Amino acid sequence: MVIIYSLIAASAAMIGTVIILTFHKWSEKNSFFIINFAAGVMLTLTFTHLIPEGLKFNLNNYEIMMYVLLGFLIMFFLQFVLLFHPCHDNKCIKHTGIMSVTGLSLHSIIDGFMIAASFKANIGILTTLAILLHKLPDGITISGILMHKGISKKKIFNFSLLTAGFTPIGTILGIFLLKNISNSTQGNLLGITAGSFIFLSASDLIPETHKCKNRFIPLMLFIGTIFIFIVEYFID
Repeated sequence: MVIIYSLIAASAAMIGTVIILTFHKWSEKNSFFIINFAAGVMLTLTFTHLIPEGLKFNLNNYEIMMYVLLGFLIMFFLQFVLLFHPCHDNKCIKHTGIMSVTGLSLHSIIDGFMIAASFKANIGILTTLAILLHKLPDGITISGILMHKGISKKKIFNFSLLTAGFTPIGTILGIFLLKNISNSTQGNLLGITAGSFIFLSASDLIPETHKCKNRFIPLMLFIGTIFIFIVEYFID
């Protein structure tokens, strides 16, 4: 069942690719709505589920928050030091097409691992939803970067399929590696997931709002927040 949810999350990147290959100008114009909605979902999930659940597994509050910081720093290192994460900008100078593909592949493995860890803590559906919403704009942006570099649509589709495929691989690895872990380690992993979500929303997604003049778009963050509470109501 966990693998199915992982495949659903992975499919979001493919949907993003199909959107930009089919409706390139439309997706460029409207991707900001998805980005801000995803940011709201990630932040809400972080502070209402991931951190509180982590504290239930590991009662050492200081240790949990150190792992939240570690998750943030790991994502910072991947994005700004190794340049592994693509910009939401076709004119991005730092990242080449191959680097973007490599970065998303690694990031997809991490996403898959997070899904496995969250299901072990019984918050898998909400975490999968947050990752799915994050991967949709990722699929749009990576495809936009590759298209901007003149790569054929067929190769772009294949690259997207390759990177998306690493999500279930990460989940499978997570299932085996997390089989016999202690409660405190489980809590620490949720802390790392929380830190990575904070980074992705605050550093990677929300700053994109400044590039758009539509005043309604920032409200999508609040809509994303409300959406999580609505989904939680029906799940519970």
